[in-house]
Amino acid sequence: MRVLVVEDEVAMAETVRDGLRHEGFTVDLVHDGPEGLWTATEKPYGAYDVIVLDIMLPGLSGYEVCRQLRAGQVWTPILMLTAKDGEYDQADALDLGADDYLTKPFSFVVLIARLRALVRRGAPERPAVLRAGDLTLDPAERRVLRGDTQVPVTPREFALLEFLMRHRGQAMTKTAIIENVWDAHFDGDPNIVEVYIGYLRKKIDHPFGRNAIETVRGAGYRLAEEG
Repeated sequence: MRVLVVEDEVAMAETVRDGLRHEGFTVDLVHDGPEGLWTATEKPYGAYDVIVLDIMLPGLSGYEVCRQLRAGQVWTPILMLTAKDGEYDQADALDLGADDYLTKPFSFVVLIARLRALVRRGAPERPAVLRAGDLTLDPAERRVLRGDTQVPVTPREFALLEFLMRHRGQAMTKTAIIENVWDAHFDGDPNIVEVYIGYLRKKIDHPFGRNAIETVRGAGYRLAEEG
């Protein structure tokens, strides 16, 4: 199994590399974002079974490396290394197309188990474009369109809209939204869902005279079947 490790803390990166090699992995190691992006894309597709990608990298952040890989239709599984207690780091990493994450400091045993699970799972297929009437969401390009008009959204707004579109026609509770768009262990104010629903309505509905996102009294929110 071949792994690309992109980590700027040299001592840590070399420790991970040596440990992975001891476990039978073939490892390439780079220390900044641009080189990580180049290495992941210049080799034939499928050269790597999995990529270990730190968020805080010189030159280009792990977020941007992940985003550009997915935009370039490189679907190699990505495990991102995030800051301790960085729940927003973790959520944003998943929003941008990462497949899993570990917080620093991490157990090497857990790292090995996560990597093997990702390798068994394999690279995902390119996500299908989601549609609801003239509203379209492209998970690969991270793009939202209302008709021919591109609608700029934040990573969190994108994740919320994607969740609603994947369950269009169904009323989704705040709890379900938080568990899938934020985190199952999120302990903040659940009204954050209402705030982001409002953000989305101002972007995909109000300017176009639509009411795609419906409030279902006592049940949550629903994206109308026809958008």
